[in-house]
Amino acid sequence: MEKTERFSISIPSYLLRKFDGFLKEKGYQNRSEAIRDLIREKIVLGKEWECSKGEVIGVLVIVYNLNTRDISDKVCHHQHEFYEEIISTLHIHIDREHCLESIIIKGLPKKVREIADEIGTTKGVIFYKLIPATTGKFI
Repeated sequence: MEKTERFSISIPSYLLRKFDGFLKEKGYQNRSEAIRDLIREKIVLGKEWECSKGEVIGVLVIVYNLNTRDISDKVCHHQHEFYEEIISTLHIHIDREHCLESIIIKGLPKKVREIADEIGTTKGVIFYKLIPATTGKFI
């Protein structure tokens, strides 16, 4: 296990109050835990996604309207088209007209983004967002 280092930072008091509120809301036991998580999110994921020549993992979230002609078939077709990169999906019925899917995509960063954009811009998809995740290699 790595040696733990201590350091101090200067921060405006109003920002520290907001940060402490965030800690309480999220259930962090102390500031150090939260700062470690923020560092991982900003540096580790950024490095993994921006500098990686290897595989990354992303979660694509889409919401679509079932009243759009053949939307379910089109989304399913995309998933089969990229069967090597799409490793899992979850389908949820929001209401009578709308569905949400989370699609786990694994591959090179550029390819993951291309797949997300292709699925997300399908006619009938009313919302999409690609959420970078980590493979754990850089943590």
